[in-house]
Amino acid sequence: MNKREGLDVSFSYFNIAIIYDLQGKYDDAITMFQKSLKIDLAALGDNHSSIATTYDHLGTVYDHQGKYDDAVGMYEKSLKIKLSVLGVNHPSLAQTYNNLGLVYNNQGKYDDAICMYEESLKIESLTLDDNHPNIATTYVNMGHVYYHQGKYNDAIDVYEKSLQIDSISLGENHPSIAITYSKLGNTYCDLGKYDDALRMYEKSLNIEKLTLGDNHPNIAITYTNMGLVYNYQGKYEDAIHIFQQSLNIKSSTLDDNHPNKATTYNNMGIAYTNQGKYEIAISVHEKSLQILVSVFGDSHPSIANTYNSMGSVYRKQGKYDQAFSLYEKSLEIQISTLGDYHPDIATTYSNMGLAYDHQGRYDDAVKMYEKSLQIQSLLLGNDHHSVAITYGNMGLVYDHQGKYDDAVYMHEKSLQILLATLGDSHPHIAITYSNLGLAYDHQGQYKEAVSMYHRSLNIKLLTLSHNHPSIAATYDNLGSVYRKQGECDNAVDMFKKSLKIELPALGDNHPNIAATYTNMGKVYADQGRYRDAILYYKKAQTILVKADLQHHPHYVIIRQNIKACFDMQIRCNSKRTEKISADIGQSFQQVNENNQSPAQQDQVPQLNDITEDLLKKLTQDQQDLNSDDHSVDIHDDNDSQGSQDLAHQEKQYFKAFLQALQKEFCKNKVVRVMCIGPEYVGKSLIIKVFTQPGLAIFEDPTQSTDPPDPMVHSEVYKIKDRTTHHECQIWDNSFHLIFQLKYENLINSQYKSTLAPELADQHQGTTVQSKTTNLLVTQTTLTSTCTITPEISSTYNDLFLQQYQNFFEYYYSAWQHKTADDSQYANIWDIAGHSVYHMTHLSFLSSIYILVFNIDQDIHERVVTRDGQKLNITYLQSMQQCLTSITGSNANQDKITVTIDGDQVEYSLPIVILVASHGDCVISQEQGMNRFIQVEQELETQMSCCSENIYSSRIIFNCNPSDNSDVTLAERKQCSLRLHEILESFVQLLPCMSKTIPIRWCIIATILHTPVDSNDHNDISPFISRIRANRIHEIMTVQEMQSLAKDFGLYDGYNDLIDMLTYLHEVGEVIFYLPADKYGIIVTDVHWFLRLFRTIVQSHACPSKNLNIKGLYKKAVETGKISTKYINYILTQYELDDKIKKIIIDLMESHDILYKIGSGNDQDEYHYFIPDLLPSNVKPFDSTKYHLSDTLYIGYEHDDIPYIPDTIYYRLLSTCLTDWNNDKVELYKQYAKFYMKSGHYYIIIKRDRSHIALQYCYKRSNQPEIEQLVCDKVKNSILAKRPHELIKTKISSIIYSKLPKFKDAVCQFHIQCCDCQELVSPHNKMESHNNLILCSNCDATFKSQSIDDWMITAEEPMVDISNQHETNLPQYDDCIDTNQDNQPQLSTNTSNEDIQRIDQAISDEVNDQFKDCFDIVASKLEGTSLFRLGIKLNLTRELCHEINNRNCETYQKVFEILTSWREKAGQKANVNHIIKILIEMDKNNIAEVITKLNPIEYL
Repeated sequence: MNKREGLDVSFSYFNIAIIYDLQGKYDDAITMFQKSLKIDLAALGDNHSSIATTYDHLGTVYDHQGKYDDAVGMYEKSLKIKLSVLGVNHPSLAQTYNNLGLVYNNQGKYDDAICMYEESLKIESLTLDDNHPNIATTYVNMGHVYYHQGKYNDAIDVYEKSLQIDSISLGENHPSIAITYSKLGNTYCDLGKYDDALRMYEKSLNIEKLTLGDNHPNIAITYTNMGLVYNYQGKYEDAIHIFQQSLNIKSSTLDDNHPNKATTYNNMGIAYTNQGKYEIAISVHEKSLQILVSVFGDSHPSIANTYNSMGSVYRKQGKYDQAFSLYEKSLEIQISTLGDYHPDIATTYSNMGLAYDHQGRYDDAVKMYEKSLQIQSLLLGNDHHSVAITYGNMGLVYDHQGKYDDAVYMHEKSLQILLATLGDSHPHIAITYSNLGLAYDHQGQYKEAVSMYHRSLNIKLLTLSHNHPSIAATYDNLGSVYRKQGECDNAVDMFKKSLKIELPALGDNHPNIAATYTNMGKVYADQGRYRDAILYYKKAQTILVKADLQHHPHYVIIRQNIKACFDMQIRCNSKRTEKISADIGQSFQQVNENNQSPAQQDQVPQLNDITEDLLKKLTQDQQDLNSDDHSVDIHDDNDSQGSQDLAHQEKQYFKAFLQALQKEFCKNKVVRVMCIGPEYVGKSLIIKVFTQPGLAIFEDPTQSTDPPDPMVHSEVYKIKDRTTHHECQIWDNSFHLIFQLKYENLINSQYKSTLAPELADQHQGTTVQSKTTNLLVTQTTLTSTCTITPEISSTYNDLFLQQYQNFFEYYYSAWQHKTADDSQYANIWDIAGHSVYHMTHLSFLSSIYILVFNIDQDIHERVVTRDGQKLNITYLQSMQQCLTSITGSNANQDKITVTIDGDQVEYSLPIVILVASHGDCVISQEQGMNRFIQVEQELETQMSCCSENIYSSRIIFNCNPSDNSDVTLAERKQCSLRLHEILESFVQLLPCMSKTIPIRWCIIATILHTPVDSNDHNDISPFISRIRANRIHEIMTVQEMQSLAKDFGLYDGYNDLIDMLTYLHEVGEVIFYLPADKYGIIVTDVHWFLRLFRTIVQSHACPSKNLNIKGLYKKAVETGKISTKYINYILTQYELDDKIKKIIIDLMESHDILYKIGSGNDQDEYHYFIPDLLPSNVKPFDSTKYHLSDTLYIGYEHDDIPYIPDTIYYRLLSTCLTDWNNDKVELYKQYAKFYMKSGHYYIIIKRDRSHIALQYCYKRSNQPEIEQLVCDKVKNSILAKRPHELIKTKISSIIYSKLPKFKDAVCQFHIQCCDCQELVSPHNKMESHNNLILCSNCDATFKSQSIDDWMITAEEPMVDISNQHETNLPQYDDCIDTNQDNQPQLSTNTSNEDIQRIDQAISDEVNDQFKDCFDIVASKLEGTSLFRLGIKLNLTRELCHEINNRNCETYQKVFEILTSWREKAGQKANVNHIIKILIEMDKNNIAEVITKLNPIEYL
């Protein structure tokens, strides 16, 4: 074959390929083009214009296939050839630029597309006549881009330019002009100008029919466009009819699998969906899908669009799983073919958002809309109408969440954009007005809602046909508002107007009509016309059944409404109900009489018999009501049967009610999560962001300066879907779930009893399936009858019966509005103000904490307040204090194994999740993460004892209230989602979540929690509100709570009551305090109580004009010591009686808010020490005029207890005050000075991380001999009194009681190394050199002044001061004198017993061993083993009993037992004997600690 023949064959391949392309046979077209290209390349080379033409056509086919990158590649090859062969201004180049513009348009790269078209126009204007058709084509293509960008006016301008050129060059009736008219029609359609759009389509249709005949594919396309307009106008039948016309043409002219047919099928399916004909819609969409898959395979954008359409059908059916499956398929195709950013992808995200919204998964919905918004803003700009629509969708989600202000904000943003881009009469604007009306409606702003709905209605009546379903929807909305305003007649008129439009437009069985019927039912129910309401509800129910929507949430609501109306019918005759209650009262009175004697127990009537008698009367009452009731305009023969069924159901429910109340248990559902951390780090903002992700924040962090503010801000959110809830809903839901299961069990039991014996055998073990089965923990076997136990029945008096009926009616009515939900909840607490922070989290210990720190602050820097003031505590120390307190307070030390991100690790309880704030202050994410890691490492080093409790989340929140940009909101949502996932992983494994509680506890929790005038829980029973108003007080005693439980039939013994109150304390519902020797106290209003605490501890000013009160106030703030009189004055504003005041003081003392330091007869005497009143920023102690001892440190090894918390330090100060209280004592938050009268010196106590630092000082004298006398007197006093030993004993005892986790830690003396400045034990002495210490850290040897100052030996010489009468020193009875031989002697008035004890206190090596040994035993031995220890040590029983009965702590008792043994044993006393006794008592752990302390010396 020669070259000429080869080119002829190539030309034939080329033409065949063009036909295949027109037929939609794209693979065949590509094959033919490639054959042609192969021949041309061989014949013409690779740089010929014909080769470029083939590349152009290949690019067009790839474009049709959605292979846009391949298309661009072909066009660029063509462009390269043409530029080299034809030059830069050849008309052929303009065509390739046009083709590239088309691809970029399809890719959503609109700016690139416009750039290509401008290049094309530039060439065409230079080489072609001004009216050349190619220029018109370029204008049309540019208009298509402007159309997609929402620049409709620009699109219309270039379309009209194209029309002008084509009319001159091609005539008025050319097919190209018809195409331009269609493009104009599309634009007018988007503008909502449907009549103008149809006019354009009709012009196009006339030209096409004239020039192309009646059966051309272009005519089919125009029909399809017209059908879309009819669809928008709500003329669904017209739309379907014209779609069918389009299909008929395409079927006769195109291949069966042509993609254009698939497009029409897809549009037809949308029309069927709008009609509510979902099954037909799915079948039509499947036809579209079948064609597209056969042509394009599995991955074409058109297939993704069809998946989207099908997903929307399933979404409207409530089949969300199927919808999401299709949306995800669509998304996968779109991302793979279009990239991550394309308008179609934004559409898919929006559709997924709609589905999440309908599911109630609002946070997920907002997340999808934000993704959509990000794409739309990037590609279309912030002023595109698509952006506005997405804002509107987000507004609807906020509306559904109850965030009405946010909803209004979003709708107004949407409206602003739409008005600017679409004018003031577009249907989208009407929809936005309706959405605004909805938000105002839900806010209770009915006047504004009606105004918005009327604005919407006016636009719709102007732009849509008068029978458009959207107009009916607005009538529905107006009707709902009128109903809420009590204008029932106007509401019914609106609903009837809606039905008048919907019935002819949508047919009799559309879900929208069911919604209108439901609304009418609500109006009739409000009017008390329950029969009419029921019948309209049933009409709605029938429609949904026909539409296969029984599983849809709306169906469930309708069913509940029907039950509620039946319920109201049963109860509408109040006189009859009163008579029934009286009859029941007599029955229960008989029960009480029969229970008076044990011999008559068998004659007690069964509760089942009593309830059956009641329910028979209720059923008869309902029959009487039915016979007297007359429906106004609608009748239903099934009503009577329905009433009977409901009466039977109520009887079974009443049985279930009684059984569940007395016998059933449910799982605990709630855990409190405490947010802790240093001051001013943004804890409150993090909790706000976490519980309301995606919401802009405008508030300052939680303050505690304004008394009305809540002291504890708590948010209850569901772990499953992160929705916020009211606390009462948790308790109600638990109650309803158990009732549901009990009711189903009863029905199942009766069902089996009606079967024949052989069938009953087959059904043995079969029960009615229930979604809530796993919620029930049955303690007793379920039977068909239920008898009243004597303990409970004794409370069934007449008053109780009436209350019991009210309980029953409330829960029965509410039960029918509940759905089963086995969810877990987190009650997240954010404490307001740091002044009550430490007391709050110690009062409410939890299993899980969120520890917040400021990522922008060096944790070694001092904490900075909001006004820039630096506190005397570093961020690290504040975190150490939090961690030591919360982990040390946990005595159980339980562990759980948790898997997060595939990492399975065992954690100790409580769990502490580390989170950072102020992410906006770091330069980059990398910098923030590096700082987070540094904090991790620091805590790992400094808090090794808590490392098993800490989970480092590496979450960094941006909580800047002034930054609410879309990017920031998205970041906050991502952080919130991550924190939620971590919390969920821990919460579900906490031991407390597997705890079971009696169901009656849920009722008491509801009563205790519900505020009298609360708007948070509008469906709460007025009966329960009355109980709270009459019987619940802010503070109650256990006796009052016991009486309440008894009066309402909720009492099951004292132990059960205490267990319930303990549980409610653990989950944060109440404060419960039950000391061993006092009455129990319950605080029901935590916020009120903590505010009262704050009133006392934050006495910043004294409002009294009484000088005495002012004086008491001044002394309180200067010394931290407060009198009973001043406390009573402060509490006057709360109008409390003396008993409650006493309770408050007891509670404050138990919570380490104040400490009792003394008592007296004088009312002005200071009785209490309040650390929070102490001055904070005071100057350090001025020691220039004093002789200051070296520092002795008392405390723990860093790995055992890394930090002494405030509560331990202040408790120590309070106990020291009890022993050393006098007018010269000075107390500050940093340190305290105690004046020791016995020695005329001061003890200075400071806190130093894990130690208490001690120094003593006395005033210097200019006279050396006086200085020496004073020094000797001080040392003698220290030798005799051993204040450091006393403080060590106090610390051990306090740690043992307050931080039980660290009870095995050993409190010891430490001194500071002169070289490395680290603390070492004074026992590390060099052999044969008792005065030299070997540092275990740096191996240095040094002589410690601390040992000389504190560990005074008997051999140390002292000056005899007994005869120095000329000195001015006062004489003390308890001081130590010395004789001329420099041996320690006691003053003559010291008792023999004192002599013995001081001798035993001489500080030598052996004495140190005994002290350490005694300290360990006293810290660790239980009080129950104390008497046994004394007997084994050969002490008399009388002495053991006497010590055991002393009113002091266990530590002191054990220490006294050991001291008494040592005194008795004398020189024979040996530490090994103690170890032996401990082993005999099975106290090996204590013996081992003593042995390890100094094994060489002890063994």
